Amino acid sequence: MPVAPRVAVVGTGFGTRIHVPALRAAGFDVVALVGTDIEKTARRAERAGVGVATTDLAAVLDDVDAVTVATPPATHKLLVLAALRAGRHVLCEKPFTLTTNEARDLVAAAERARVTALVGHEFRWATERAVLGRAIAAGHIGEPRFAMLVQFVPLVADPAMRMPAWWFDQSLGGGWLGASGSHLVDQARVWLGEFTTVSAALRVVSDRKVSADDSFSVRARMANGCDVVLAQTAGAWGAPTGITRVAGSRGTVWLEGDTAMLADRDGTRALPVPTDLVLPPAPPALDDPVHAYTHLELGPYTRLAESFRAGVTGGPPPSPVPPPTFADGLADMRVLDAIRASAAADGARVNV
Repeated sequence: MPVAPRVAVVGTGFGTRIHVPALRAAGFDVVALVGTDIEKTARRAERAGVGVATTDLAAVLDDVDAVTVATPPATHKLLVLAALRAGRHVLCEKPFTLTTNEARDLVAAAERARVTALVGHEFRWATERAVLGRAIAAGHIGEPRFAMLVQFVPLVADPAMRMPAWWFDQSLGGGWLGASGSHLVDQARVWLGEFTTVSAALRVVSDRKVSADDSFSVRARMANGCDVVLAQTAGAWGAPTGITRVAGSRGTVWLEGDTAMLADRDGTRALPVPTDLVLPPAPPALDDPVHAYTHLELGPYTRLAESFRAGVTGGPPPSPVPPPTFADGLADMRVLDAIRASAAADGARVNV
């Protein structure tokens, strides 16, 4: 049997909830958990069955092949640089960095280190999104001309609901644009190519007293000429709802729950799920705010972890879905920075 690559997980929240089980399912040996509070880190490491709990990443770098980073965005650059300078493979959470300049520095450092360096955009593997993307790539809708990705989510509507502190602290890289909008930006790039211009607004819809946005709206033009609307609020009371739809010159694709649909001259039908896009079985949904999205996140993250493992071990790509690299992280940050610049200029159109 091949030896499982050894990995340290930095971050005791999303790191223990998603990184640890996904990495294990992908064939990693999770040997260390790194946090900022040694007592809390020790408790969570024991609960997760991780042997080493520490607040010092440097202390474990000699004992691992790879590092995953699941901490607030403001900490990403220093943690990732430490791992890269030690020659370790890195999987870093999104939003990738605080700024485009930081992202550019990490791309250069990863190239110097000649290691696998990925970003945590696991929803590239969400089955319905991957099926929809394959239909676009196959030309089933012709030339994509108009796309809309809009969601109303109740995640932070209730001020009494506890959320990670960094989500609402601009200085730490907080804001719903980075926390969730980075996924939409990455998804649009996967489906439709690169952004060229954006016009945007950021605001707070919920009743929380915070310094960072919980909602965003973006109108964008892509390099292929497609017009795109990206909008989301995490501060909407009520059941989640939204629309994900791409209209092209010969057809339209959209999502209905976990099913990708296609309409064209031949009628309307559900798109079949190819075997190479099937996810591992999801854990049961739990009535627990901490685990509200675990059943949606763990399967896609396991596929991301499998791609990470292939990069660490030199194995063949385990999935047809392209893994999100640091170069993708840089491209996403260019879009996020352009959105923030447009919002600061009252929605003026900004080049990406």
